[in-house]
Amino acid sequence: MDNKDVASVINDVIEACKDGEKGFNTCAEDIKKPELKSLFMKRAQECASSAHELQQLVRSMGGDPEDTTSVGGDLHRRWVDLKSLITGKDETAVLNECERGEDVAIKSYQKALEEDLPANVRTVLEQQYQGVKRNHDQIKALRNEARARD
Repeated sequence: MDNKDVASVINDVIEACKDGEKGFNTCAEDIKKPELKSLFMKRAQECASSAHELQQLVRSMGGDPEDTTSVGGDLHRRWVDLKSLITGKDETAVLNECERGEDVAIKSYQKALEEDLPANVRTVLEQQYQGVKRNHDQIKALRNEARARD
């Protein structure tokens, strides 16, 4: 892959990170429980940090890094907003939507890691991918706990 192709792959993941940042911020706004609000805000910051790291990689290859969210992510947030209105911002519903968002992020990283990437890029993506999987598993566990209480 040439630098332009690598930058394109990375930019797709940056978009997913930006989606995650906005999605977690939306969920933080929609949740009443202080510890979940704090968790979502922390996750939003981690997504922003991951995007920044990837943007630096794209710049180092002479490319223009992505700095916006995806249309799909925007639609997902609208769905979260609508669903939150309908369910009264129910904790389980918000956690369900967070998990769905993390599913999308996992797929984005997996797709990128299927490519023939330079070692330095692969290393960064793999490290971030492990963090996304941990986030997903934590959100899923919290969602399961919320379901058990419902």
